[in-house]
Amino acid sequence: MSRILLLQGNQAVVEGAIAAGVKFFGGYPITPSTEVAESLAEKLPLVGGKFIQMEDEIASMGAIIGASLTGKKVMTATSGPGFSLKQELIGYACAAEVPMVIVNVQRVGPSTGQPTSPSQGDIMQARWGTHGDHWLIALTPASVPECFELTLRAYALSEKYRTPVILLMDEVIGHMREKIELPDNYDEIPKAERKRPACAPADYKAYADVDGDGVPPMADFGSGYRWHVTGLVHDETGFPKGTPGATVAAADRQYHKIYDNLDDIVQVDEYRMEDAEYAIVAFGGGARTAYETVDMARAKGIKVGLVRPITIWPFAGAQMAALADKVKGILVHELNCGQYVLEVERAVAGKCPVCSYAKYDNEPATPAQLLAALEKSLAL
Repeated sequence: MSRILLLQGNQAVVEGAIAAGVKFFGGYPITPSTEVAESLAEKLPLVGGKFIQMEDEIASMGAIIGASLTGKKVMTATSGPGFSLKQELIGYACAAEVPMVIVNVQRVGPSTGQPTSPSQGDIMQARWGTHGDHWLIALTPASVPECFELTLRAYALSEKYRTPVILLMDEVIGHMREKIELPDNYDEIPKAERKRPACAPADYKAYADVDGDGVPPMADFGSGYRWHVTGLVHDETGFPKGTPGATVAAADRQYHKIYDNLDDIVQVDEYRMEDAEYAIVAFGGGARTAYETVDMARAKGIKVGLVRPITIWPFAGAQMAALADKVKGILVHELNCGQYVLEVERAVAGKCPVCSYAKYDNEPATPAQLLAALEKSLAL
């Protein structure tokens, strides 16, 4: 049985979190993500979970790291300045390989910017916001139903690869309302579980790659397994070891556990690409405009399709390189001054023209505006 609801994207994320088995939220309210905190404050106690409003975004990250170490599925949500404050402990979570989902409903920046206006200006921050070499996953929904689906997927990836996953939304998706069909009983939805140790507590090494897949089993704090957690470079025991060999081994394993599994992690959706001669690359709220733009262009006899990255990071490099072999030109549309286009240009490597329609005036593009940019940029 199922139920049909009219929900915001932020509310659909909450439903996805409950369905995934989230039991702890630590956060601080900030527009346009506040509905995530508000709804979880209401719903988590009903399923035996805990909600806590921390004093700031830094403390929120510390709280969810601690809760995840005890074996709980955890979430925090933020935007703009809050996401900036979280970066140091996002780096810690990457280094310590702590599973979690971080919701960032993007707004115009920098600084406090425009809290209620749409933007996709945190694309590069999601990947490179914290210092040092680190690897994580970022997903971007383009509809309210997809907010639910990708929240489930975010937990599946986070638990499987023992890594933070960023649900990188934008104000358009977070605040829009759409019909969504949800199961009556979330107990029927499979719950992703992290790999736990099969060895005796005395033999446990918290960062030992025992299965050869780069993902160490993770014991819950309080379960009888004792281990050390640190943001310092560490060896298999978890204790600091800053030798060149230990540093390279840790970095290589964390890299390969993600980049050896791109076929599993990277998702890209296509619309009317079967015979396309040109392509629009767009994601999130910008992709919603692009769908209609493609239909308008087709009505004018222009063979255009849409390629929509769902996984923003790791970057869909192979898919973009293959796209360049198929089409005569690519237009990248994003709600910022031009960030993702740089990655597309790198992957395309000059095989075809790559143009940018960057919109950063506090408003999403209309289909007519995007079509005009397509015709002008690619001289159609």
